[in-house]
Amino acid sequence: MTSAAGSASHQASHKAHEATDNRWVRTGVRVGLASYGVTHLLIAWIALQVAFGGGGQQANQKGAFQELADNTFGQVLLWVIVLGFVAIALWRLGQAIWGYRYVSDDKKRLRKRAASAFKVVVFATLAVWAATTAAGSGSGGGGGQKATAGVLGQPGGPFLVGLAGVLVVVVGLVVAWYGLTKQFERNLRVGQMRARTRQVAVGTGRIGYAAKGAAYAIVGVLLVVAATTYSSHKSTGL
Repeated sequence: MTSAAGSASHQASHKAHEATDNRWVRTGVRVGLASYGVTHLLIAWIALQVAFGGGGQQANQKGAFQELADNTFGQVLLWVIVLGFVAIALWRLGQAIWGYRYVSDDKKRLRKRAASAFKVVVFATLAVWAATTAAGSGSGGGGGQKATAGVLGQPGGPFLVGLAGVLVVVVGLVVAWYGLTKQFERNLRVGQMRARTRQVAVGTGRIGYAAKGAAYAIVGVLLVVAATTYSSHKSTGL
């Protein structure tokens, strides 16, 4: 009886795994990863505009989506991005539940699955943001400041905001370390790259992760400042 139940459970797990690893999902994941790249390029473009005194969008994901939503072609592209992010979320969900079976170390496999579960939340959130922006209900800036103000007004709020700031700083340092030490190379097929291609991929990867980590760390520092000065307007997004 137990053997039969175990076999049925294994078959169900196998079918569910196939559902998140079929050709359509893989194609969607490629679209999603390309969309993620486009999103970061838009953030960089907005950041350049801000740096030189122009641009009305915030240099973050929401700002990038709003930049696309400002024209008809961009709105169509936004819906493609939504589908891609949903595909990545489904793929990561499969990894979180059934993935990394090739990893012999149980603790390492658990860490990888936990990381995939976190990315499910990230890409699901991005999909919702992109969808709401494409549908015309994207929110403007200031949401982070309003949320911070709400927490600061609660008992123990400054401590929570400060703690959140410290955690964000730690995340930023980890992201920067991940890039500077070239940990991301493990996710690249560097052996199949030409020498020049590998050099460019690794070089830009190190710069990109370091910059992203620095941006997160700055946001974390601003949260700590907001907590210590009780000034929500000193917390902001990227």
